[in-house]
Amino acid sequence: MEDPKRVEEGFGQTPLGHEDDSNDKELEGDNKCDNGECFDNIAKENGSVATGELTGEEEAPLEKTKSKRVATLDAFRGLTIVMMILVDHAGIAYPALDHAAWEGCMLADFVMPFFLFIVGVAIALALKKVSKIKDAVYKITLRTLKLLFWGIVLQGGYSHALADNIDLAYGVDMKLIRWCGILQRIALVYFVVALIETLTTKRRPLVLSPGHLSIFTAYRWQWIGGFIAFSFYMITTYSLYIPDWSFINHKEGKAYTVKCGMRGHLGPACNAVGYVDREILGINHLYKSPAWQHLKACTLSSPRSGPFREDAPGWCHANFEPEGLLSSISAILSGTIGIHYGHVLMHFKGHSQRLKQWLSMAIGLLVLAFLLHFSHAIPINKQLYTISYVCLTAGASGVVISGFYILIDVWGLRTPFLFLEWIGMNSMLIFVLGAQGILAAFINGWYYNNPDKTLVTWIKTHVFIDAWHSWNLGALLYVIFAEITFYGVLAGILHKLGMYWKL
Repeated sequence: MEDPKRVEEGFGQTPLGHEDDSNDKELEGDNKCDNGECFDNIAKENGSVATGELTGEEEAPLEKTKSKRVATLDAFRGLTIVMMILVDHAGIAYPALDHAAWEGCMLADFVMPFFLFIVGVAIALALKKVSKIKDAVYKITLRTLKLLFWGIVLQGGYSHALADNIDLAYGVDMKLIRWCGILQRIALVYFVVALIETLTTKRRPLVLSPGHLSIFTAYRWQWIGGFIAFSFYMITTYSLYIPDWSFINHKEGKAYTVKCGMRGHLGPACNAVGYVDREILGINHLYKSPAWQHLKACTLSSPRSGPFREDAPGWCHANFEPEGLLSSISAILSGTIGIHYGHVLMHFKGHSQRLKQWLSMAIGLLVLAFLLHFSHAIPINKQLYTISYVCLTAGASGVVISGFYILIDVWGLRTPFLFLEWIGMNSMLIFVLGAQGILAAFINGWYYNNPDKTLVTWIKTHVFIDAWHSWNLGALLYVIFAEITFYGVLAGILHKLGMYWKL
């Protein structure tokens, strides 16, 4: 029988074809999967396979049946964690890895929507069959609250991590705490998408009717939920009046006033996304280093961060929440598209059928994204989570999961991606230790003579930067070998020991 806490949100499933009959181990047995049989078994059985969020552990199955993990999803999840570590810690050296300052899309801008897409795929698999709706709603609510709690702890301001290596004082001023963040956005999207999936369980078809669009009509309630989120976001974004606003920059002790008085603006100063967050959350509770500070209007160091220009407009000094309330409503669409990919996985048996459905939708989304962006109708913008950004990143997600599916399940090239699977199985742990810098921050707590002389800084300086005579290249190699490779090995060891962090 299966451990009822085994199968959690897409961040910790057993590899493809991996059956688990143990109550004590999360993973055990052989991983053998030929010609997509494991995916077919998932579609045939009522087992739960994890609902996938950034939480490294697995959700309680809603029916106690054998579980089949999806190696493709684990590898995708692991890739996303690796991308997060890379862009967070090497983006300062190579701006192309960092977030786009405003419009456009860089590597870092794909991380969040990749997570939300994985959330949707894994929810479809985990909630394939719900025995008791009341129990499922309780578990979904409880997991959402856990994600909100850990999100505030990790990104609310208490955990200083590597934000400042010499700042070893811990704590957070409740007047300045950040309420939103990565896990909080995942919690919201997970709650909405999983709740719709659970409450419509009795309306699901066992067999699809003929036609390419039957998969859409069969799960129309999920798409209706996504359309409502889309409509609310669009109406609010383009109709809400944005008045002038003022704020005090606590670091500078200086007051600024931003002139607006307009509707439907998508620039940094006067957009509805920022206005909603300022009014509901308060500007002091928003992210204090928004990507727009890299704009040429704000700093001469653009596209890198640097001191503000003397003539920088006031909004450059303001806080802005990239994981805010209105933009998170738009982000529900990323989870909705992800759950569609999960439904395709369940209902279609052959490789060609799945890939046809996945790639056709991915290409359509990418085309729509480029049309909206290059026609200047709705620019691609991660900070605002515009619809063109949703289409671009969801299309890219579809291409990536299709690519992994071809490599791992069609061609059988699983070994090269094992380290990604390992990280994907323990993604919550690696997210906290690596992406959030908790392990490095702990090591930095032990220093010699002064706080800037730590083991982490010594290794980065003497083993990488000095050896290559380049700060940028040394920093990049440090992230690849001292962080990503290290956490891949750590995840592999923990996998062999059957150790996973579960919420």
